[in-house]
Parts: sequence; structure tokens; C-alpha cells
Amino acid sequence: MGIKHNRRLWVKVLLLLVIVVIGGATVSGCYGRSQPRGWSGAITADDALFLASVEGRLVSLNKSDGSRLWPADSTLGISESGTAIYGTPAVAGDLVYVGGYNGRVYAVTSSTGALRWVYPREGSLEPIIGGVVVSQGMVYFGCSDGKVYALDAVTGDRVWQSFETGDKIWSTPVVDGETIYISSFDNKLYALDANTGSKKWEFGEAKGAIVATPLVYENTVYIGSFDRYLYAVDATDGSLRWRSEVEADKWFWAKPVVYNNVIYAPNLDGKVYILDASSGREVAGAVELDSPSPISSDPVVVDGKVIIASQEGKVYSLDTSNNQVVLLRNVGDDGQEIYAPLCASDGAVYIHAQSSKEDTLYALNALTGVEVWRPVSLSSE
Repeated sequence: MGIKHNRRLWVKVLLLLVIVVIGGATVSGCYGRSQPRGWSGAITADDALFLASVEGRLVSLNKSDGSRLWPADSTLGISESGTAIYGTPAVAGDLVYVGGYNGRVYAVTSSTGALRWVYPREGSLEPIIGGVVVSQGMVYFGCSDGKVYALDAVTGDRVWQSFETGDKIWSTPVVDGETIYISSFDNKLYALDANTGSKKWEFGEAKGAIVATPLVYENTVYIGSFDRYLYAVDATDGSLRWRSEVEADKWFWAKPVVYNNVIYAPNLDGKVYILDASSGREVAGAVELDSPSPISSDPVVVDGKVIIASQEGKVYSLDTSNNQVVLLRNVGDDGQEIYAPLCASDGAVYIHAQSSKEDTLYALNALTGVEVWRPVSLSSE
């Protein structure tokens, strides 16, 4: 395909491949010889940060100063196969879990990075694009084979696999009580029994593929679609509560956030749509950033501010009291771009940014944009 090995072009190709996937072609066949590079978000647990580098290495950092907690060359056997990690890791107890583009899930000891188990033991599934989640002793994830899997969190043994949805699953599941919510390229949102994987209901009124991770709030599931609308679905029975009155200019890729009964939904058109959570009506006109760039990174809420990152590397703070936007930091000045979900903890926001040459984690004060510590290179040393 003649794809150049640089970050910007690869992401454009990946987004174009979404169209190809919807059309029924296989992703792997289109990748050719190009090497996928993931954009894992970070997760915090106690005093540690965990995320995956673009090289496919799981990294652990000290949250207070960014120093490494594991050896820089630890690979978990992942980078040796050249896989990418797009999903954010999950942490439970003394284990960290992550799924790879190579179709395998890994559990490692959080204190040392030592491999505890891998699933499947032999061979692999189709690519895992979304993140894994851990709940009540189970690890849940969706796969490009269109199925959802549940593993025993301690042993890695498969407990169940769901029915096959109508297309690939790239989203991260959300567990709420005894129910798993997950979306699919088949234009549907599914609710599954967390104990058995059986289908409770499906919502199929969207007219485009869904790759976004659902937001569950007040017994309602909110989800954006490639049809450029946001939907609110009753969490109990899957009935439609509303479809947003406003139609976005492009796809909804990022997971929305909610604050004070208001939904903030970033879009690939570079705008943030602000909707009443109960009705779907616009509370205010869509906020357009000062230099519009696609927003594929999941935002976070910190002290009444919605922190948003555009693909071109600008990090903004949107004040929910007046919908005013302030630029916190432009890592694009460092040649960096942002595709990974944001992570917030104790007043800080953590930003995984990449370029064709650098792979960097930034830690900023979420209110001022001041560095909590100097940017950390995630590349192997």
C-alpha cells in the first residue's frame, strides 16, 4: 500500500480503514507491511501509573515524579511480536491487565511487571482494539471477532464467550452491576449478563457503526455513532430515550463525559457538543476549539472543568459554569499528537502523546496546565 511509517499518516490510514471494515473487507489484509502503533491511555492505582508505549511495552511510572518502577526493557513478550496496544490497561489487586492487537490478553504483577498469565495459552484471537475491564473477579473485553470474552481474573481461564455480534468490536466494555454494555461495528449497542454473557437486549436504531465506549449515567447508556448522532438508551430494556437533535459534522469516536446532568461529547469535527442528559437538547451551542482538529481522545472532568485534547496536540480546559475554553498546553509545539484517552488523578491530568520519533507522557496540573513533572519518554532505553 506504500504507507509511510509516520504517526500522522498511520492514524489517517486507520480511520480510513474503519470505512473499509464497514464495507466488509478485513483489516489485516489492508495493513500490509505497515506496523501498527498503539495509543494506550494511562490508569492510576495507588502511587503508580500504568500505560503501554507505542512499542507495545507495558510501562509503570511513579505518579509523584514520573520515575520508572519497572525496568525499561520489560516487554511481557508483547513487543517481541510487534503488536500494538490501543486499549487502556486495567488494574485490580496486585495485577495489571492489558489486551494486544496480537489477539492476546496479559496479566502481570503490578509491583514487578512479571508475567502472571496470558490468554489464550496457545495461538491468539483476532485483534483486540479496545481496553479490558475488571469487575467482581472477571476480566472482560471485546474482540475483532465480534465476541465479548470473560476470563477469571486470577487464572486467566475463560469463563464464557458471548454470541457473535454482527461485526467487529473495537470499543471497551462498561460494567454496571450485573450488566455489560458494549458497542459493535454492526451499528448496535448490546447489554449482556455479566455472569453468563447472554444477551439482555440490543439497541439497533443507530445508522452507523459504533466504536465509542458507552457512558452509563442515571440508568441511561449514552453512546455516539458514526451516523453523527448521540443516543440515550434506557439501561434496563434498551429502549430509545432520545437521539440528539443536533447532527455533528463528523463521527463520534471519543467517549462522552457527564457533569451536573449535562453531556459533553467531543467529535472528530473538532467540536464539543453540550447536551441536556435528560432530553438530548443542546444546553449551549457546540464549542469549537480555536484551531479545530479532530478529537478522538476521551476527555476527563476535574473540579468542574472538562479537559479535552485534540489530535494536533492541544489540551484545553472547558469551564462547565460558562462553557469558556482555555488552552492549557500545546504539546504540538513539541511535535506531538494526541489520540490516547486522558487520565486524571488528584488534580493532575496525564496525557500520552506521540510523534514519529517520540513517545511521551505529560503530567499537567488540570487547572493551570503547569507541569507536575517533566515529560517522560516511554521509549525503551
